[in-house]
Amino acid sequence: MFRPIFIQEINCVSPLGLNLEMNWENLLAGKTGITKQEVGTFHDVFVGKIDETLFAHLFPQDNYTLLEKMLLLAAQPLLEKRTPSAKTGLILSTTKGNIGYLRSGDVEQAQLTVLARKIASALGISPEPVIVSHACVSGLLAVAVGKRMIQMGQFDDVIVLAADVVSDFVVSGFQAFQAMSSVPCKPFDRDRAGVSLGEAAAAVYLSKEEGPFRILGEGAINDANHISGPSRTGEGLCQSVLAAIQEANIPLESIDFISAHGTATAYNDEMEAIAFDRLGLADKPINSLKGYYGHTLGASGLLETVVSLKAMVENNFLPTLGFENLGVSRAVNIVSRKEHRNIKRLLKTASGFGGSNAAMIIEKN
Repeated sequence: MFRPIFIQEINCVSPLGLNLEMNWENLLAGKTGITKQEVGTFHDVFVGKIDETLFAHLFPQDNYTLLEKMLLLAAQPLLEKRTPSAKTGLILSTTKGNIGYLRSGDVEQAQLTVLARKIASALGISPEPVIVSHACVSGLLAVAVGKRMIQMGQFDDVIVLAADVVSDFVVSGFQAFQAMSSVPCKPFDRDRAGVSLGEAAAAVYLSKEEGPFRILGEGAINDANHISGPSRTGEGLCQSVLAAIQEANIPLESIDFISAHGTATAYNDEMEAIAFDRLGLADKPINSLKGYYGHTLGASGLLETVVSLKAMVENNFLPTLGFENLGVSRAVNIVSRKEHRNIKRLLKTASGFGGSNAAMIIEKN
């Protein structure tokens, strides 16, 4: 029997704020970070981009990329009360990393290992960092990997960081799929028309010491359905949730709230609705945070976990921004307005290209 692992500290950086408290204040006000912008050669696309000028006084030497600044700023509060030891691990989640270096032909600097080592060095973390780059489940999966590595004795504690930035490369890819919405995204809505992309960084600190949040269980099952599209039956997501439930050893009905992936694409939202219905969870409060942040790719799972944990502390369900009319075939309970209610157990899910799925159950102490 493995000993429990706890989440001690959380933080995030996004267009809605440079720390968690700023983000929470703007979320409660119903603000979105998604605006119409130019990204490279793409004009008038709705994305969530951070104003890089806000970092000027924080990084006066400017020897970091935007992605690196976001990661370091997200990690900063986690290290204010503690010093990394020789058994402190760093896990980095990202899908594209510093891909901008490829434009100048600097292939080495674009490598994820170079990025991870640079961040580890800046944070004073000596063990070789671990990289999780598994499509859009990366952020949530990285927490699961950190949990397991502590339980197996590889680390005493772990800092999990996740980040991705909006680039013309990413926009062009989603445009090629015809998956980008011409308006801010509307998760689970009848009139949803695709994703809005976003950029963010998030951070959590894991350890064996008793903390405010306990990871009860996690699971990650690939449905091997399609190179980009999810299973039409929700099989992989169902199995991921069931694996998390089995490890947690709790009844499904004890889950209080679900933070869904909710990308606002036709296939993803329908698949999730089918999966939650199959699991008997359709009546549980479900939200998607994509309307506030856009899809932040490798950061999304961790960012949305961090925000959902803050919601648990505040006992406040955040509404699904952009949702008005149910647009999936199952009668799932999409949260459409702020609601105060005690939240003890959270189910966080994520899905991504290649049929990847992940689920995690977290309990508030």
